[in-house]
Amino acid sequence: MHTDTERCVRAVRSKDARFDGVFFTAVLTTRIYCRPSCPVVPPKAENMVFHPSAASCQRAGFRACKRCRPDTSPGSPEWNVRADAVARAMRLIQDGVVDREGVPGLAARLGYSTRQIERQLLAELGAGPLALARAQRAQTARLLIETTPMPMAEIAFAAGFASIRTFNDTVREVFALAPGELRARATRSRPTAPVTPGVIALRLPHRAPLDPSNLFGHLAATAVPGVEEWRDGAYRRTLALPHGHGIVALAPRPDHIACRLSLTDPRDLTHAISRCRWMLDLDADPVAVDDQLRGDPLLAPLVDRAPGRRVPRTVDAAEFAVRAVLGQQVSTAAARTHAARLVAAHGVPVEDPEGGLTHLFPAPRALAGLDPASLALPRSRRHTLLTLVEALADGSLHLGPASDWEEARARLTALPGFGPWTTEVIAMRALGDPDAFLPGDLGVRRAAERLGLPSTPGALTARAARWRPWRAYAVQYLWATDSHPVNHLPA
Repeated sequence: MHTDTERCVRAVRSKDARFDGVFFTAVLTTRIYCRPSCPVVPPKAENMVFHPSAASCQRAGFRACKRCRPDTSPGSPEWNVRADAVARAMRLIQDGVVDREGVPGLAARLGYSTRQIERQLLAELGAGPLALARAQRAQTARLLIETTPMPMAEIAFAAGFASIRTFNDTVREVFALAPGELRARATRSRPTAPVTPGVIALRLPHRAPLDPSNLFGHLAATAVPGVEEWRDGAYRRTLALPHGHGIVALAPRPDHIACRLSLTDPRDLTHAISRCRWMLDLDADPVAVDDQLRGDPLLAPLVDRAPGRRVPRTVDAAEFAVRAVLGQQVSTAAARTHAARLVAAHGVPVEDPEGGLTHLFPAPRALAGLDPASLALPRSRRHTLLTLVEALADGSLHLGPASDWEEARARLTALPGFGPWTTEVIAMRALGDPDAFLPGDLGVRRAAERLGLPSTPGALTARAARWRPWRAYAVQYLWATDSHPVNHLPA
């Protein structure tokens, strides 16, 4: 996109917010970079150059605009659609892998050499993995500076900087303000904002439109007691994080998602935000998705009725895989009951002063030694569950945002008890494949019959070819034709 100068100039002149995060505008005369929707008067076309990432702008010597704050743009939807090495690397960097494991750790996860990863990212994004991670650290630092009373030294290390000097230099270079000046500006603009000790309050941006009904309805209706709950208009859940645990509350607002994070270790902030954005599919491009699906005259009325549906995902792919097995051929209520029993018996207890959350969902290693007799499941499903958790625990099966989608499907299919429905629902909600499809799902087949679409799996798959690469979103629109609680915001 950033190489199409004429198209980028049109987007900047029209202040088109759909392109926020897709490319960035750097102004040669002011040495400032902006998002396309920046409210200031657009510069002359000859003074604009375009970059694919904030890190690329910073690497070229530009600093972030103080009006539009391009460092807080939604993420590029390109990384949701693509399954190549660059897209997988970006998803891992956004997850904080470079801060925790370094570039060698990133390369090892992807199965490439460090030099190969650096070359591919530099060619496509104008910045290597260290520069991309540095830009993310700067954004995290700004968030902590503006929303918490933490001392600057603690913020520096919580954001992932190796020293206070590097933290100060980076903040000044990226934002043209010292850390103390950033905090003073934020205090002046929000002088009465209440601060709860230990809680970080922030806004999660997204591209409009966003229909929260199926997104939050699905998460609330399938919530596992003790791990998740719907309380006071917000979806709340516990998070297992690299340096500790956390609790998050997410509530839909007209132009953003309100997020409240309580963390035992502030170093987990970047990872927690990434997990929440991933779960709510906030980096999707709803206009591109809906335009494609409107091309089918039988789907168009569903899209026009409630545009902007997202795919409800998960904060932990391994957790979702376990829950998918527990939900095979049973009702939503029964699946919640089975999961709640596992949580009570094997989850890690946590304290929640603001609600009713009690545990973290048990990790695969905690479930690998399960006594089959303790599971109130049919014998075949016990075997399926135990085989899955053993594969996850010993590393022979890895699931996550950076997984190779087709390889993960092949490994899942090879496990006993994994048919097309279980494999595809994991691909859709745990791996984030936007083209995952469930032609054999009962809800999808019923919706197809009501709409006059083919209802047999083979015929429906053939018809769905015109919905690619957004078939996972088509499933959300088909599910929404039913009155099931997953399709409605809780009262």
